[in-house]
Amino acid sequence: MALRPTSIFSSIQPSYSRLLSLLTLLPLTLAFFAFILQWRGGFTDPFPFSPDFPAMGHLASGSRSASDCVGLLDQSRTPVFPYFKDWNFGFGSDLRPKISIVSTTSAGLEQILPWVFYHKVIGVSFFSLFVEGNAASPVVSKVLESIPGVKLIYRTKELEEQQAKSRIWNETWLSKFFYKPCNYELFVKQSLNMEMAIVMSRDAGMDWIIHLDTDELIHPAGAREYSVRQLLADVPEDVDTVVFPNYESSVERDDIKEPFTEVSMFKKNYDHLPKRVYFGNYMVAAHDNPNYFITYGNGKSAARIQDHLRPNGAHRWHNYMKRPNEIKMDEAAVLHYTYTKFSDLTSRRDRCGCKPTKEDVKRCFMLLFDRAAFIIASTATEEEMLGWYRDHVVWTDKALNLKLLKRGVFTRIYSPMAIIQGLRESGVFSSVIQSAQTILSQESSNNSSSIIDKLGIISSGKIGDDESQATARRILEINDNFSGDSAIPPLPHPVPDDFTLEYNERLDSE
Repeated sequence: MALRPTSIFSSIQPSYSRLLSLLTLLPLTLAFFAFILQWRGGFTDPFPFSPDFPAMGHLASGSRSASDCVGLLDQSRTPVFPYFKDWNFGFGSDLRPKISIVSTTSAGLEQILPWVFYHKVIGVSFFSLFVEGNAASPVVSKVLESIPGVKLIYRTKELEEQQAKSRIWNETWLSKFFYKPCNYELFVKQSLNMEMAIVMSRDAGMDWIIHLDTDELIHPAGAREYSVRQLLADVPEDVDTVVFPNYESSVERDDIKEPFTEVSMFKKNYDHLPKRVYFGNYMVAAHDNPNYFITYGNGKSAARIQDHLRPNGAHRWHNYMKRPNEIKMDEAAVLHYTYTKFSDLTSRRDRCGCKPTKEDVKRCFMLLFDRAAFIIASTATEEEMLGWYRDHVVWTDKALNLKLLKRGVFTRIYSPMAIIQGLRESGVFSSVIQSAQTILSQESSNNSSSIIDKLGIISSGKIGDDESQATARRILEINDNFSGDSAIPPLPHPVPDDFTLEYNERLDSE
């Protein structure tokens, strides 16, 4: 017997009622759950906003204003970046090529931390930091040692004795820079440190090595992604070294405090400009200085790690057995943040004991601007120094800046600024410092010498184990039949003949 319609309806009505109740309760439940997840009232944030740390200078004072809480390395008031649980940026990953940076520095955390993490973001895996001065202090070195992929080498007597026995110390290509003060001494240190870093990088499984200062950032323009790893992965296998032309910072104010996040205008390298543009704008671009760039203009180099590799000064690499096959990047560059702060004038002066005379500065500095800056910083009053700095370093004429930007002499680059600002606002720098502070406070009962021992100082003995010595012999073995070139120092750009004549005449009249 067939069922009547009223019977069918009455049998399925309970199912419809249950489904309707479920559809009503489900969004209400999800909304309540989302509210619970986002509500922070009544809970204590496990990460304080602005941890005190002795390496932070003015940020470590007992009382601070609201503006102090947004300093370069202070933690943001945004939620903590979840990546803290494993913040090694893929140091142990299988991504190739693996890239190493070697640097000689005496800077503080406010410069080194952004520099390290920026390069980690763009694909650098390993850092050999030869530290002295502020960078070698226990509070700074403890932070740096805690970062995966960072190795510190201290300027100790043992290190100097080992380097005095190194191969390049006993060769002629670097000898003309020996036994001279200031920039020459630094140039020799950098070359000796680069020699050691080759061995360390190869032992760490690196494929490429780059020498950079901590006031320089790689700008991997032209890569399919903003990555120096991608950039070097696309280099043909028969290429041994790659030159990154340098761009020089062009500051627009005299009160810069954080160059990496406040400077966006750069003067382009000669190699990245048409010759007619370069020579046609040379006079105005020189900014009443002896050269187009105030410091060096011959870029920095990356080298493929291979047998017989050696440094060729701070700007290039060479090979004992062959002349390297070298190419130059068409778009990528090294951004050089030089003399970006007014205080750079006096800090450079304080590191050098030369007399402020035209003759004596020649034995201390290789570049003309460095010589002039040293004399001004040593002889002028604070007001006179500031006036000189504004005239020779700061670009305050907005109309002129716009003209040089349109002509392609200047360029705006924001990527490093955005990356470093993002790292800071995510709390990465503060998290590193806070972690190191906890460890350091636990060791505060020990004397300073025991703390330094626990920092993992890479002494000459650690570099000199059997495996590393074998690697060193393999890399640095020399072919007596090959004659290497002299070390390449920091060099200026090509100068128009009429400009050189005019500048020399002006110097003679002073």
